[in-house]
Amino acid sequence: MSVKVRLHPYLRKFTSGQEVVEAVGRTIGDCIDDLETRFPGIKRRLCDEQGNLHSFYSVYVNSSDGFCPEELSSLVKDGDELIIVTVVPGG
Repeated sequence: MSVKVRLHPYLRKFTSGQEVVEAVGRTIGDCIDDLETRFPGIKRRLCDEQGNLHSFYSVYVNSSDGFCPEELSSLVKDGDELIIVTVVPGG
């Protein structure tokens, strides 16, 4: 499955400034793994040592918030768009 991944500006340093890149995978986690093969270091920024998404990032699939503990195992379809944003806590 090929999806478009729209990256937060902080992550674009891994993609030579590209805002949108293509990724292949059946799940969000697969897509992140695919990004890592082409843009080394990006997964380390997105995920902790256990492979879970850092709490300060959220992934939207087709503009819908997908955050849950099992987020990386969420399925994606060909043509979906993943949007990776930084979550800023506060009030």
